[in-house]
Amino acid sequence: MTGSAPVTRLVTLDDVEVLAELVSANRGFMRPFEPVRAPEYFTVDGQRAVVAEFLEQHAQGRALPHLVLDDGGRVVGRIVLSAIAYGPFRSANLGYWVDRAHNGRGLATAATADMVRRAFDDLGLHRVSAGALEHNLASRRVLERNGFVRYGLAPRYLNIAGRWQDHVLYQRLNEPPEAGDVVTG
Repeated sequence: MTGSAPVTRLVTLDDVEVLAELVSANRGFMRPFEPVRAPEYFTVDGQRAVVAEFLEQHAQGRALPHLVLDDGGRVVGRIVLSAIAYGPFRSANLGYWVDRAHNGRGLATAATADMVRRAFDDLGLHRVSAGALEHNLASRRVLERNGFVRYGLAPRYLNIAGRWQDHVLYQRLNEPPEAGDVVTG
């Protein structure tokens, strides 16, 4: 991703058709990395419900739902800061996906950098957390390229592809790393 073109933007209800096309086209590709989805999820109405829920959470300050954009400004994925908490915690969770045809081009890495900047600079958060399946090396590399530090392994953390699966846990703090922050086990 080069230049000054935006790499993410806030999702709107006008995006539901393109999102339905993307999730439908990527159904098989994403199956090993996502929860089992009802058939309605892959429709315009299903994506309208997803986007409406994200926008409701955004209005409440609990989520920042963005789209991943390619160099031409076309929607190629989704990236969301969710479970935003303030007070002494000041943290959020990060989740993302990018269209299979656009994988390996640095779009997820650039979008993650953009969302981390928004989390720290715009929202004043202290921590962004993310989890990745152990075998999802591409997603783990995206996090590591963005300065996320592995801090643990959560056994049977999420029900993905119909079974409870272990996740490698990462975090990025809004402060310089200290000695001992990197955990490899």
